[in-house]
Amino acid sequence: MESLIKPLTPNKATFGRHETFALRYGWLTKGFQAFQGDSRIFNSDEATVRLGVGKNMVNSIRYWLRATQMLDMKSGGLQATEIGEAILSEQGWDPYLEDEATLWLIHWLLSSNAELATAWFWFFNCFHKAEFNVDEAANALVDFVNQQFSGKHSEKTVRHEINLISRMYSEAKSSSKVDLEDALDVPLVSLRLIKPAGSAQDYLSRPERRDNLPLGVFAFAVNEVFNYRQVPSLPITDLMYGEKGGVALGSVFRLTESALIAKMENVVGRYPEIFQINETAGINKLFRNKDDAVSLNFLRHHYENYGVG
Repeated sequence: MESLIKPLTPNKATFGRHETFALRYGWLTKGFQAFQGDSRIFNSDEATVRLGVGKNMVNSIRYWLRATQMLDMKSGGLQATEIGEAILSEQGWDPYLEDEATLWLIHWLLSSNAELATAWFWFFNCFHKAEFNVDEAANALVDFVNQQFSGKHSEKTVRHEINLISRMYSEAKSSSKVDLEDALDVPLVSLRLIKPAGSAQDYLSRPERRDNLPLGVFAFAVNEVFNYRQVPSLPITDLMYGEKGGVALGSVFRLTESALIAKMENVVGRYPEIFQINETAGINKLFRNKDDAVSLNFLRHHYENYGVG
């Protein structure tokens, strides 16, 4: 089965297409459903009126729909994806992001998309400092971009990505009403993957248990890694830390090693016909017994049995 994971590619990197706007509540649903009604909406003069935002925000909404893989560019133009229709259509599982599982899913889809959300991919898969300063992280990202990607990328634009990531995932440090309202409108803050610390430029992003990470989303992500790697089994350490330059599931969700193993065991317990854990040559591995397992089915099982409403 084809995976939604978009790996690092030397000639494919994207920075700054969000027009400096963080992803906001309502944008994905509003943009996706408007697109379903009119596939030319983002190029229409009526877009600002129908979406109720300025021109730059229209471009940002389009970008976030693509970065989170709700829309995809095919040979025939921009198209709704299967997962976009399943989640965000009027009859979808959670078009208004009422279930926190949807936020975890959006985070995964964003952080595993190195082509369109390169900085997000880097931060959650490759940057492993539990305590960091914005300038320090920005310098590390600039170095990474210079080493990994061909073509020229504006250093200013690349550096700004770290500011936006911290804004999208952590609570606002300012007590002003404007900052508070802005923070409340940014959905991924509730995942608590980044937390403010110390001075205005200092943050924490530590591995934790993440009891609020739903098993259905975790199983979806595991299955996606199997689809991408095209192997019958994966060492637990691979799922924790990833192969070089690849998706590191444990790191994306900021899980401790023990938390990752516990969630693996729970996945095996819920889906024993699909997954099992065995030791091979002294290495603990997760095996997938069905290479045709459909990732979307793990989400369907969650929303139909454990979802909100």
